[in-house]
Order: sequence, then structure tokens, then C-alpha cells
Amino acid sequence: MLFITYVSCLIFRHMWISYLSICSATVWEKFRSQTEAERDQFLSGLFPVHFDWSVSSESFKVEGGWTEHGKGETIWDRFSHEGHVFENQTTDLACDSYHKVDYDVYLLRGMMAPNYQFSISWARIFSTGHKESLIEKGVAYYDKMIDTLLQSGIEPTVTLHHWDLPQALQDSGGWENDSIVEAFKEFSDFCFSHYGDRVKTWITFGSPWVVSNLGYGTGEHPPRVKDPIIASYKVTHNILKSHAEAWHIYNDNYRNLQGGKVGIALNSDWAEPRNPSSDQDVAAAERYLNFMLGWFARPIFVDGDYSTVLKEQIEKKKDLCGKELARLPVFTEAEKQRIQGTADFFGLNHHTSRLISESLNSCDAGPNNVGDFQTHIDPTWPPTASDQIQSVPWGLRRLLNYISLEYTSITKVPIYITGNGMPTEYSGDVFNDTERVDYLKAYINEAMKAVLLDEIDVQRFTVQSLMDGFEGPQGYSQRFGLHYVYFEGADRPRTPKASAYYYSKVIERNGFAETAAKAKMETYENKIEITRLPSLPPSEIPSKSKVVWEKFSPQTKFERQLYHYGTFPEGFHWGVS
Repeated sequence: MLFITYVSCLIFRHMWISYLSICSATVWEKFRSQTEAERDQFLSGLFPVHFDWSVSSESFKVEGGWTEHGKGETIWDRFSHEGHVFENQTTDLACDSYHKVDYDVYLLRGMMAPNYQFSISWARIFSTGHKESLIEKGVAYYDKMIDTLLQSGIEPTVTLHHWDLPQALQDSGGWENDSIVEAFKEFSDFCFSHYGDRVKTWITFGSPWVVSNLGYGTGEHPPRVKDPIIASYKVTHNILKSHAEAWHIYNDNYRNLQGGKVGIALNSDWAEPRNPSSDQDVAAAERYLNFMLGWFARPIFVDGDYSTVLKEQIEKKKDLCGKELARLPVFTEAEKQRIQGTADFFGLNHHTSRLISESLNSCDAGPNNVGDFQTHIDPTWPPTASDQIQSVPWGLRRLLNYISLEYTSITKVPIYITGNGMPTEYSGDVFNDTERVDYLKAYINEAMKAVLLDEIDVQRFTVQSLMDGFEGPQGYSQRFGLHYVYFEGADRPRTPKASAYYYSKVIERNGFAETAAKAKMETYENKIEITRLPSLPPSEIPSKSKVVWEKFSPQTKFERQLYHYGTFPEGFHWGVS
């Protein structure tokens, strides 16, 4: 095995050596000697004082109101209405968040969450995807969401697009049509101009790999295009150009006035070589990361172009098989310059890891075959309700090290963990979700190790998601939420799970030490501007009411209404009359 230092990684990071990435080899070599006990050892400590905590949701998963006030149809509306979802479930009502802004913000206040990451439904703003179809009441819905969050001391993080493309744009070719770049530019410009005085963190795309691979490659997601050879790569090409245009619009027209940040949230597993002593498996794991994360990250964070690993592997397979298995579009020099460096932070959505081995000689289409790699799961990894997600917390630390070396060491932008979570089954002990508590505890701790031990510039951790919701083809059969949603009830009531209580404590303590609680709470309160009501004199009649009044009179309205998570003492009695 080649031993490579951190310094050599930085020096040779742009070079191509026998399909082996300098930076990924550095990460694998760094952790190779760890025993399982060392790897899994819990770290007690605190995150930096300004570390940010967030909770997320996505528009089509929670909003409902699918045609209300003129909202346009999305590809997920069409997909669910055509019967492609578990038990023919649809997005029509979802969690009814369209009518429950106050309720949802109430949940966030109770958790003391300082940040809420949510996405805007493009079709709720522009029903056809174009500005001529502006929907004022749709605009007002997000105004209310943003204003209510800010009034509660919660910063909004807004994702411009998380999968739910207006169906009208899809009818014109969707992300395969070059014209969509201008449409997304137009939509982004409107959102920046209208909401940007209050929103200071923007995400252009959430998990775009899912759109390219599952929407246009395998066809498992809408718009159900099964073309892994051409369409999947064309879609990524247009998403990258759309992202860059949105960033430049903000940078040129709004940054100086609004002072915000624009980034992208890329999803990726960690790729661990199945046999760390095998150069072939190490190289295969590197190819896996290039076909998943690097496909988007390399153009944005390095040099404006796809990696040499990706390009040479695709050409190698074409020569070997005598046919085209993947058609990677080519950026012009002007496009490379336009895309390079268009992110103020690196957003990471991460849920699990994979073991990777070399797998040669297949001439079928698809990333695994083109990339000559095979994915595996260690049977000892704790499962979840999804066969695609296992609990492998140590993979997060390694992935953060890889991202820091491969992508952010040059640009010096921070890393935001923009999504981490796991699904549980629909029924069972839904409130006492100890599996999720264990999962979050371990993953957050691995993020802490990356920050404190590896000195990686991670500045935020986001839990997916605030509440149970519509989970794509699985419908409502899997629960990702910190809050239970009773989908059999028309009002969609929410109830906090054990994981909500747990995460609120992590936020309060800013990590895993009791002493942090008071300082973090003071930081949280100082973010909120409170207007106090004028004081009233206490009653002069001798009674205990004066004592009570003096105890609570310093409370602000916000403090008085703050939801408190906890349990009543042992022996407390409940009744019904």
C-alpha cells in the first residue's frame, strides 16, 4: 500500500496516478491502523461556541396543498397520482404544513433549534416554472414561514430546489433541456430579490445526484426516465450550470446588500475499500467517490471540470466494450470558469457508508458497471427501515476528512452537514425511537471528532427531518422525523419522539458535556430581539401573589411561550373528567 502524507496530497491533488487519488489514499491510510475499539470510542466535549444546529424538511414531503391557491403540478404530484408510490399514497396533503406554519415553528422553538432548513416548491411560486405564472399567495406562504421563524429567533436556511420540478417544465424536457438553466436562473433571482433581506443562507440544490441517477438513470424517481447512458449525465451538466448561474446572480446583484451565502448540498456515502490492503479495492473506492460525490463537487470546488478519474474511466470502458456506456458532456473553457468556485460552503447530506471492491468486465450501463466497482454491506452494521441505509457512523468522519483534503483545502469554504438521519418503521414503538437516538448520538459524535481531533472546518449539523413525511416511492411507510405525524388523522397532529428530546439536549449543551448548557442557551437568547411590555406594579394586598409576580415578571413573551421538553416526576397522576 502506498503511504501518502497530507502535504503530498495537497501538492499532487490535481495529478492523476494509476487511478489512485492522492487524497483518498491519505484518508484510508490515516485510519487504517485504527482498531474497532479506537474507531468507536465516544468523545466527550463541546463543539465550538458558534457551531450551528439545524433541522430540515423538504417542500413536497411535508407541505400538502398540492393545488391550493393555484400551485402548479410537480413531477412528484404526477408520480404519486400515477400510482408509483407505496399503497398509492400521494403528496396531496402530506403533513399539511401549508396550513401549519405556526405549529411547525412551535415545534422548532420547543427544541431550541437555532436554524431551520426547508425548501421552496418552485411550482408554488411559479406554477409553470416561469415568472409569468407568479402566485402571490404562494409567495406569501414562504413570507410567513420566514417571518415566523425570525420572530422566534430561528434562522432560515432555504433550498431553492429539492427534487420537485414543476411538471410544466418537465413536459418541455425538464433537466435534459438546456433552456432550464435560464428558467432556474429566473426563479433564483426572484427568490433572492424577494426573500434575501431575511434569508442569509441559500442552498441551490439538495441531493442533485438523486435527480440525475434515480430520476433520469434508473427511473425509480420521477420523471421515470431510464437512460443511464445519456440523460443522467446531461441532467448533471445542466444542474451544474444552473447552480453556477444562481451563485453568480447572488454574487453580482445581492451579496453586498444582503450579506448572505450560497452553496449546494451534495449527498454521498463514504466508500471504504472492502480489502484495505488491496490497491485494486482502494482504486475502486476512489472511483465510487468520483462517480457519486466528485461528479458534482469537482467542477464546483476544484477546477470547473469533471475529474480525470471520471473521464478516463468512461473512455476506458468505451474502448474495452466497443460501445458507449456513458456520454459525459464537455464544458467549454468559459463554462469551466463560470462554474469553478461557485460555493460559499460545502453542504453534505450523508446517511450511510459502503464497502467497495473492484468488479471488472461488465459492459452494461450504470455507474457501478462503468466505474468497475461493486458495493457491499457489512452484515454487522445496524440496519434501519431502509435497506439502503445502515448505521455506520465512523464513515462520516472519514468522509469529512476526504472532503476537506479533496475539495475545501484550496477554496477554504466551511463544511455544513445539511442532512443526516435514518428511517424507522411506520408502526411499532414509534415514540420511543431509541434506534434514532443511538444513530444521531454516534453520527454527531463523529462530526465532533472531525472538528476537534482532525481540525476539519465543519460549522453546522442538520438532522433530517423535523417530522415524518412523504419519503418518495416509499410514501409514508418509513418515518424519518424527530416528531411523529399521525397520518390517519385529517389534522395531521405532531408528537415529539424520544429523538426530539435527545437532539434538543445536544443543542442546549452544544455537544456532549453538561457545562455547555447555560452558555449555549444564552447565545440562543441573545439572537432574539424582544420587546418587553411595560411593567405593572404588584398588588399591595398582602399575599403570595406578589412573590409569584416578581418571579415571572422578568420573563419575555418569548420565554413565557417557549415549549419545554421533559417528563413529569415519578408518581405524577393523570386523569380525565
